[in-house]
Amino acid sequence: MSRFLSNATNRVDAKGRVSVPATFRAVLSSQAIEELYCFQDFHYPAINIGGPELLARFERRLEDLDPFSLEANRMSLLIHGGGIFMRLDSEGRLMVSDFIRTYTGIEGEVTFAGRADYFQLWRPDAFQAAQNAAREELGRSGPRS
Repeated sequence: MSRFLSNATNRVDAKGRVSVPATFRAVLSSQAIEELYCFQDFHYPAINIGGPELLARFERRLEDLDPFSLEANRMSLLIHGGGIFMRLDSEGRLMVSDFIRTYTGIEGEVTFAGRADYFQLWRPDAFQAAQNAAREELGRSGPRS
């Protein structure tokens, strides 16, 4: 198992922790990812989570830009200023911190959505609405080849 696939919704416990789905933990384990890079999605009210390689991928893109350009500054603002590192606890739970709550509006439940080499945290109703909108748009226009 090398990709984050599917979605699952789990409850946030009284201490503000949520269990990461077992299939997602298996991917993290298979890739020896212990430190999670988390950042605010560029388009959706979701938090993207992956290993340090996810941050490195964005930083490689930044290296190709003029460091004084508006694009480089915007990207750094989002990937550095809108990102943090986190770890799962010994039971595979993630703390739903203010960083996550403020950006997503997550309260009592979290939807985990696989995105191939990373996953996202969503407020369940926002995830369902975004998925329905994407399905509707693709249904109208069809996938591009």
